[in-house]
Amino acid sequence: MREQFEMVAKTFQGLEDVLAEELRGLGAENVEPGRRMVSFRGDLEMLYKANLCCRTALRILKPIYKFTARNTDELYEHTKEFDWGSLMSVGSTFSIDTVAYSDEFTHSRFVTYRVKDAIVDWFKDRYGEDKRPGVRLLDADVMINVHISGENVTLSLDSSGESLHKRGYRVAQTEAPINEVLAAGIILKSGWRGDSPLVDPMCGSGTFLIEAALIAANINPGVYRRHFSFESWKDYDHELFDRLYNDDSQEREFEYKIYGSDLSPQAVEIAARNIKSAGVGRMIELETKPLSAWREAPEPAGVMVTNPPYGERISSDDMEGLYELIGNKLKNVFKGWHAWIIAAKNEFVSKIGLAPSVKIPILNGSIECELREYIIFEGDYKSFRREGGRLRELEEKKTEKREERRNRPRNEGYERRQREKFGRRRGREEEGNYSRERRDRGERPYRKERPENVRGGGSRFRDGRGEERRFADKRRERRGDNARPPRNPLEERYRPGRPGTGKSFSSRFPHNDTTPAPHAPSENPLAARRSEDALKLITGKGPSLLPMRTRKRRKDEEGEA
Repeated sequence: MREQFEMVAKTFQGLEDVLAEELRGLGAENVEPGRRMVSFRGDLEMLYKANLCCRTALRILKPIYKFTARNTDELYEHTKEFDWGSLMSVGSTFSIDTVAYSDEFTHSRFVTYRVKDAIVDWFKDRYGEDKRPGVRLLDADVMINVHISGENVTLSLDSSGESLHKRGYRVAQTEAPINEVLAAGIILKSGWRGDSPLVDPMCGSGTFLIEAALIAANINPGVYRRHFSFESWKDYDHELFDRLYNDDSQEREFEYKIYGSDLSPQAVEIAARNIKSAGVGRMIELETKPLSAWREAPEPAGVMVTNPPYGERISSDDMEGLYELIGNKLKNVFKGWHAWIIAAKNEFVSKIGLAPSVKIPILNGSIECELREYIIFEGDYKSFRREGGRLRELEEKKTEKREERRNRPRNEGYERRQREKFGRRRGREEEGNYSRERRDRGERPYRKERPENVRGGGSRFRDGRGEERRFADKRRERRGDNARPPRNPLEERYRPGRPGTGKSFSSRFPHNDTTPAPHAPSENPLAARRSEDALKLITGKGPSLLPMRTRKRRKDEEGEA
C-alpha cells in the first residue's frame, strides 16, 4: 500500500462543494471544503487521478513543509532547513508562486525572492558557488507554492503546472470566454449529468457545449493535456500514470443532444473548431441563430445554461432589451425547462422578469456574479405547487426563517428585568418551560395570587387605581410617608367628569376613605354656561367683540407711555 499524504485542491469561490463531491467520488479521504480550496488525503495514485479527472479544480498542491515565521529573516532560515535535494537536482529548474495574507508579509514578490535565495543557497553550500538550479517562470521542472496566513507558512509542490482550466482542446477563442472550470462547475451545480438535452443559445466559443459533452460521456478533462508538473518529479511513476490515462472504462454513451447557437458567424466557427479538437462533435448540434430567432424548444424539456453579456467586458447596444428578450423566450419558448443563467449583479438581470428559484453568488474572474435558476412551468404558481413543484430558494428561505426564530438567542437581561418587575409570568424563559414541560403533564400555567383587597381595574394593575397612583404610592413608601395627603374637597366638587356621562371625577375613581357630596346647583349665574341671557341678567347688555391689538400697535402704545 502506497504512503498517503495531505493534498489541497484549489478552485473558484462557490465551487468548493462541487469539487469536494468530485474528490469523494474518486476515493479521496478526509475531504474538507474550505475557502476556494478543498483539502484531502490520498496516495500518489489519488494525486494523478485528481489532476486527470477533477473538472472543477484549478491545481492540485502537495504540502511538503510547514513552519511559523515572524519576519523575512525567519522565513529564509526555515526555508533553508528543508532538504531540497530530495525534490530537485543542480540541473533542474524551479519557479515560485506566492500567496500571502499577513500584516508582516505584505509584498508577495519580496517573499518570493527570499524563498528563492534560501533554495539557491542550500545548493551553493553543498555543491559550490556555481552549482545551483535555475529559475524559470514558465514550464519549470519543479513549481513551488508559498502560502502565508498570518505567521503560518506552508510550502507546497504544485503537481499540475499550468492551471487545470487549460484543458488542451481550445484552439481558438472569442472575446472574454468563460473559464472551463467555471463552466463545468455551473453545469454540475445545475444537477445535469447527461440525462436530458442541454441548450446554450449564446454559446460564444462553445465552452459550455464542450464541458457538457465531457460530463455527459464521462470523459476525463485531463486527457487533452500534454504535460503535468508531477511528470518531472523524482518519484514520478510512469507506468501508474499511463494506466490511469488510458483507462476509458468509465466512459458512457450520451442518448440526447446538446444544442448551441450564436448570432455571430465568427463565434460559431470558433466553437466548431474547438468542438472538433475535443472530439465531441457527434453529441453537439451547432448553428448560427440569434436568440430572437428561437421559436420553439428543440425538445419538450431539458436544461438551458448560458452566459449572456454583462455590459462590462462584452456589451450589447441594448442591454435592457437583451435581458427582456431572454425573459420572453424563457416564458414563451422554453416551457418545462430549467434555465441556469450566470449574470453580473446589476440592474439588467431584473429585466428577465422571472423569480429565480436559486441564487448562488459566484465570481467570474474579478466580476461578482450570481448563478440563477429559473424553473419555467405552465400555468400559475399555485397549480405548480399543487403538482409537487417548488422554487427551492423560496422554500429554503422560509425554512431558514423558521429555524432562526426557533434558535434565536434570548435576551437574558430583558427577561430578568421582566421577572423582577412583573413576576415569573412575564419571563419568556418561564413561559417556555411551561409550554415545553408543564403542558405535557397537564399542569396549568403559573399565575400570581390575587390580593384580597382588589376591587377591580386592569389586568396589569389589579389594585383598581391605575398606573399613575400606583407609582405615587411607591414614591411615598420610599420617603417613609405612608399617609396619603388629604384630598381637596373643591377638587372633588368642581373637577368635571367624563363628557357625556354625567359622572364626576370622584365617581369614576372612588376613594377608600371619603365619598364626596353630590354636586349642588350653583346660585352664581357666572357658573352657568355663558350665553346672551346670562350676560343680560348681570350687565343688562349683550356681549361685545373687542378687536385684538397687534404686536406692533402694542409696542407703539408702550413707547408713547
